[in-house]
Amino acid sequence: MAQEYDVVVIGSGPGGYVAAIRAAQLGLTTACVEKWINAQSAPVLGGTCLNVGCIPSKALLESTHKFHEANTAFADHGIAVTQLAMDVSAMQQRKQAVVNKLTTGVSGLFEANGVALINGHGQLHEDCLVKVTAADGSITELKAGHVILAAGSVPVKIPPAPLQGDLIVDNVGALDMAAVPGRLGIIGAGVIGLEMASIWKRLGSEVVILEAMDKFLAVADQDIAREGLTLLKKQGLDIRLNTLVSATEVVDNQVKVSYKDSGGEVQQLTFDKLIVAVGRAPYTQGLLAADSGVQLDERGFVFVDNQCRTDAPNVFAIGDIVRGPMLAHKASEEGMMVADLIAGNQAETNYHCIPGVIYTHPEMAWVGRMEQDLKAEGVDYKVGKFPFAATGRAMAAHDTDGFVKLLADANTDRILGCHIIGAHASELIAQVVIAMEFGSSAEDLALTVFAHPSLSEAVHEAALAVGNHAIHMANRRARK
Repeated sequence: MAQEYDVVVIGSGPGGYVAAIRAAQLGLTTACVEKWINAQSAPVLGGTCLNVGCIPSKALLESTHKFHEANTAFADHGIAVTQLAMDVSAMQQRKQAVVNKLTTGVSGLFEANGVALINGHGQLHEDCLVKVTAADGSITELKAGHVILAAGSVPVKIPPAPLQGDLIVDNVGALDMAAVPGRLGIIGAGVIGLEMASIWKRLGSEVVILEAMDKFLAVADQDIAREGLTLLKKQGLDIRLNTLVSATEVVDNQVKVSYKDSGGEVQQLTFDKLIVAVGRAPYTQGLLAADSGVQLDERGFVFVDNQCRTDAPNVFAIGDIVRGPMLAHKASEEGMMVADLIAGNQAETNYHCIPGVIYTHPEMAWVGRMEQDLKAEGVDYKVGKFPFAATGRAMAAHDTDGFVKLLADANTDRILGCHIIGAHASELIAQVVIAMEFGSSAEDLALTVFAHPSLSEAVHEAALAVGNHAIHMANRRARK
């Protein structure tokens, strides 16, 4: 006899666990299926983000940034530090403590909201029947009024660089290194590659990043990308664009990498460790039975409409397995939207106002349209740009790299996008996200009072600069 629920969620990552909690808050009987277990055979909640992605990487980035600052910047503040050392084991233990606190917190939220946790591999069948296979092979059937698929994503594997023990690793292995590698290779100059490079470079690794594309950070506004490339290279990262890895070989506990450089010549490098960070793919393996009625698109993503409905009745899909950027906050918003829709409420996700962030230092963050796309489409737009070097708070913090760039429609003045590179860009971008959510103009931001001194004044000045009215820099018309 199948257990019956109003909602069954498959996956407990940032999309799945949020959807489950929201559904339960709305009075729907809810179960969440999760197959991940730890060494003690206990369920592990939170998905990639909480366990081997967003959270542990940010913990390591924070630890290593503090270490780097103490090594390179404290003297400028009059702080003398001698015999500074990093205990990698202690750093890793702290990282894991943060992860454990958050994942057990999700368990507590499930209990508090009455979400039933069912451990095992969930597979969707027709008519919203979910079969859950436990680790011991036993099968439990769940009959749902609605199903939410939130299975997440996995690292992309490439044939020239198969994973090998702790020498050739993906993002999971990159986060668990027990010692600082002398020479570290990274395949891929995307978000994961750059963040991993920052972590280990700060601790003393010589880092070489091999990127197949001939353009750095094509997903970002190229003004930001150019500045980011300059600053990261200045920090000592060796970033080689237009390089295609053709083979890897483990010899004497080291990794030999062969690649074609930008001129087509075959080159070789030897590393102590190699990280493969070439992107992520939707994880749908075993998720859908042949009779589920759910269709995949040509790239392997679950096909959904703007409200995350699949082709199967009463089945939704969210997060990394559907179109759009693979971002935890995007998955969470979709999860809440879908739960509200199931409960009969009006709900939508504004995909034009989803911020993206790279947590290097300086951070890079953006929302909305990019200037290169506006140019290509012939959109008439205005630009306001302001450097952090002209703000008192950034000077006081001795952290003046970067700028804020605001794009607005030349006719309506409505904000089209914002791109920030600088300290705390991940926090500053939220101000513009809120403004865009309410359809604000650049003038609206320009008329808003910002605290002084604060880094957010750069956002204010960028908005003023759209109309050529920036106060703390020479006024000149921004050019396209």
